[in-house]
Amino acid sequence: MTAIAVDAGAVPAEAPVKPSTRRLLGLYLLLGFSAGLPFYMFNAVLTLRLSRHGVDIVIIGFFAWIALLPTFKFAWAPLVERYDIPGFARFWGRRRGWIMLSQLGIFLSMVAMAFTSSDKSLPLTALFAILLAFWTTTLEVAADGWRIELAPTQAEQAPLVAANLWGYRSAMVAAGSGAILVAAWSDWTIAYLVIAVAAFLPFPILVAMRPEHEGARRARALVKGILASLVILFAVALVTAAVGWALLSVAQGAGISARTNVTPVVLAIALLPFAALALALPRINRLPADASARMSTFAAPYVELFWRYGYAVLAVLAFVSLYRMGDVLALTLSHPLWNDAGYSLHQIGVADGVVALSASMAGVALGGWLSTRLSLGWTLGIGAVTAALGNWIYVWLWHSEPSAFVLYTSVAVDQFGNGYAGAVFVVYLSMLVSPKYPGAQYALLSGFAFLLPRLLAGASGSMQTEIGYDGFFLLSGALSFAAILLLPVIVRVKARLT
Repeated sequence: MTAIAVDAGAVPAEAPVKPSTRRLLGLYLLLGFSAGLPFYMFNAVLTLRLSRHGVDIVIIGFFAWIALLPTFKFAWAPLVERYDIPGFARFWGRRRGWIMLSQLGIFLSMVAMAFTSSDKSLPLTALFAILLAFWTTTLEVAADGWRIELAPTQAEQAPLVAANLWGYRSAMVAAGSGAILVAAWSDWTIAYLVIAVAAFLPFPILVAMRPEHEGARRARALVKGILASLVILFAVALVTAAVGWALLSVAQGAGISARTNVTPVVLAIALLPFAALALALPRINRLPADASARMSTFAAPYVELFWRYGYAVLAVLAFVSLYRMGDVLALTLSHPLWNDAGYSLHQIGVADGVVALSASMAGVALGGWLSTRLSLGWTLGIGAVTAALGNWIYVWLWHSEPSAFVLYTSVAVDQFGNGYAGAVFVVYLSMLVSPKYPGAQYALLSGFAFLLPRLLAGASGSMQTEIGYDGFFLLSGALSFAAILLLPVIVRVKARLT
């Protein structure tokens, strides 16, 4: 990774220049769209593609672990805040430089998924899906850090989050519905190529934007940035392939297969971060201001977060781990459920299109609006209820005769709850971070929030074979609803002053 060579210290060299409110909302609508397009392509669309190719439901569940990658984005988030991308940063600045690199990575990864869409080699399918997830997550890290810097208060965050999620969710729906409908009319290769081109459209818009630094030459910065990006992309692909091969070898050596019940192991792994943090908290709480751990480039953002909230951080992390549980689990098996219930690709495409988009946008709008008028405790509680209902309605779908009304109603309820809960959750997480380390701390919190749900999502196929679709969605909804039990504790959590 020698191509990322410019070290500007722990605090970003460029102070964010705040655009007008209208431009800021438009900017985050665009950034949300950029991040949302690829998400379904390595998640829901991929699980449907694998299901249509006859891949075992347990193996499909394993593919849900690809979505674990964003959970660990805190591991490379400090790089995004500390280092520049040669060429791009010279003209467009650090944040936009990383966004442009990420968009190149998203485009090339999706093209690779298009030309391996037969899924004859599942390890190869997994490799390109992981790369797509990695660059999508990196784009989000850069955009999230910038958003929190530009809008540090709850009142400022709410409309910005709503705009970002409108872009994100409209892109997810466009990708999901668009890809499925194109696959129904043509094939999966064309579907992935169409979405790859659409995902790349914001890149020329970013190229045309005004420079961050006066005197820089646009064409020279662009050429140098693309060359540096290709080196970085190739290096990341090689490392990912090597790590993936090693993990597959270990799994095969341990005798793990599609018939292995991995749920107990997954639950044990999910508890490890809580145990490790509980053991470390006494020492963190006693750290003086000049301790090396509070000065380190990589450790300081996370140590500061744990020091500021003390033991209350355990309750916060437990709450965020439960809050989006139902949404993640539903996303993993909803598309295979629709397929097994007898719905066609065309029907699924329509459900993932106008139905999901309109319901999701309504949920996001209501969540953003209420976040400016109610306390976070009330808005979070309403979100837990709507998310649970969005899971439980799939039990009704499974036991009903296939019809457009049943499918579209179920998707509308699910996506409304998903949109509402997602909006208030992002506002809540944004209020927890320190202005000193917005990108890294938000990456940790948002990543940790999906650690347990995505670990369990990988075992969703195993759970479905044991308790069926109805039992699975009853359980996932109950887990989301359980977050309400922690709300009385969460609303009383106060950070100590540094």
